[in-house]
Order: sequence, then C-alpha cells, then structure tokens
Amino acid sequence: MSQTHTLPPLPYAYNALEPYISEEIMTLHHTKHHQAYVNGLNLAESAYITASSPKERIALQAALKFNGGGHINHSLFWRNLAPSPKKGGNGGVLKEGPLKAAIERDFGSVANFQTEMNTTTAAIQGSGWGWLGYNTKTKKLEVVTTANQDPLLTHAPLIGIDIWEHAFYLQYKNVKPDYLKAIWNVINFDEAEKRFVEAAGGSKL
Repeated sequence: MSQTHTLPPLPYAYNALEPYISEEIMTLHHTKHHQAYVNGLNLAESAYITASSPKERIALQAALKFNGGGHINHSLFWRNLAPSPKKGGNGGVLKEGPLKAAIERDFGSVANFQTEMNTTTAAIQGSGWGWLGYNTKTKKLEVVTTANQDPLLTHAPLIGIDIWEHAFYLQYKNVKPDYLKAIWNVINFDEAEKRFVEAAGGSKL
C-alpha cells in the first residue's frame, strides 16, 4: 500500500524571511508549488501500485522522480532557511564549529565558498538546484548541481538553493545574482551543520 505524503508545515511564518524572500513568494512556493509535488507524488505512487505491466511502471518513473524529487528537495529547503537575527532567528549566522572549519578547509574561506556556490548555481541552464554536499568518499565538501527537481544522490545534501524561477521571480525578476546574494542572509547554517555532523559520522540522511 502506498504511503500518503503530506505537505510539511514551515518552521516559521510566511513573512519571516523578509525582506530577503517575500511573504508572497513563500506562500505561493509552499502552498502551491510544493503542494503540487506532493499531490503528483501521491498520484504517481498510486498508479505505480495498480500498474498491470512493467511497461506501465516504467512509464511512471519520470513522474515519480520529478514529484518525489520536488518533495524531497523542498522539504530540505524549508529547513535550510531561517529568519535573520533582526527577525529573531539565526539565519545567515555561521558559528565557529565543524561546518565552518570544513568550509574553510575545502574552499579557503567562507567568502570563497559563497562565491563558488553562487556562481555555480547561477550558471544552471533552465531550472535546478545548487547544493553544498558532503562527499562521503573523499570526506570533503563540494558544490554540485542537479537539474530540474532531481534530488542530490551523489552527496549528503547540506544546503540546497532552489533556482527555479518560482523561488525568486516575483521579487528579483530575472536577476539571479541578486537572489543568490540575498538568500545567504536567511540560510540556516545550524541545520546545515547538523546534517554535516550526521553525514561525517556515518549516519544516513
């Protein structure tokens, strides 16, 4: 029997990330776009279970990947954001600790990391995601990208940035660099560090 997936609640109010991400964008992104991925995943899983042939099941793979990836990616994305200190949150604050030390080790500095992450993410053709991932084989942090709603499978995902237009267009129009610069003010580095410690310790994300 298929699992019924549901839209996870945001851990903050829709206006909590302003002025960096508007209330309008957050409301639409969460209640419309993420909800659509949840609905699509549930439909695809139900259809997969009732499919009567391998051909029918193969035909559903694209819908499962797209909607399942959208659900996975956005569920992580919301937790990787937090209100800025001016709003009473910890957004944008990278404290001394294992994540900051690893970033400085692998990128030279936090500024170098953010520049590489922004440049790589902005260069994505069409829609996709920019990631800070932990490579469990090399034990290093790496900036990688995925297309469309493909989930990050090659690395443990620590920070994901949605570069689909629905994530920024209403506020930043087509100026991706402005959105990418602003989002660091609401990145939840505490959540990223938690995921890094789990991944580096061998725990499955």
